[in-house]
Amino acid sequence: MMTSAIAGFGLGLSLIVAIGAQNLFVLRQGIRRQHVLAVAVICAASDAALIMLGVSGIGLVLQSVPWLIDVVRWAGALFLATYAVLAARRALRPSGAALRAGSGAEEGVAATGAGPTTAGTRVALAPVVLTCLALTWLNPHVYLDTVFLLGSIASTHGETRWLFAAGAMLASFCWFFGLAYGARHLGRWLSTPTAWRVLDGAIAVVMLVIAISLVLPH
Repeated sequence: MMTSAIAGFGLGLSLIVAIGAQNLFVLRQGIRRQHVLAVAVICAASDAALIMLGVSGIGLVLQSVPWLIDVVRWAGALFLATYAVLAARRALRPSGAALRAGSGAEEGVAATGAGPTTAGTRVALAPVVLTCLALTWLNPHVYLDTVFLLGSIASTHGETRWLFAAGAMLASFCWFFGLAYGARHLGRWLSTPTAWRVLDGAIAVVMLVIAISLVLPH
């Protein structure tokens, strides 16, 4: 029985660790120290829900409506491309508030010995939650990994498939909470406006590459 749980944990972790749009968003929020708990909970709970759907057998049902995956694929590509443009704009033309936050962060590091508490104006919870949900539920790779792949492999474990699913869910919770709260320690290296411009530039490139890959023929 434990073998199934360990197998689920290992496979779940191997699928989720790869750099992607969702992980980059979690990383950025963790570094900014803004709504970290909400972001980690949404990502982990969403993964758990999708894994449950896959293990319950709904993945087999979805295979009969392939057009649904195409809809999600194009919607996800459009959203990621938009996010990439916004990140590129932040990198090329940072706002005055972001620049002031960068210099203020340096003072915060000197005064407290910790990383900056923010890297720009504080964003309200609602937009962060909506962005996090979109990056999760409009990403077809999430469905392929959790609903289809994990669901299919879980079915091979027979009566212990739910232990396999529990292991995969635990991997998601460990990863997202570890990434979100571990990212806070990167703040000391991102205490300048230039560092944030580099990070946003990298995010823009990765998001755009993922968006293009979604619409290219497979």
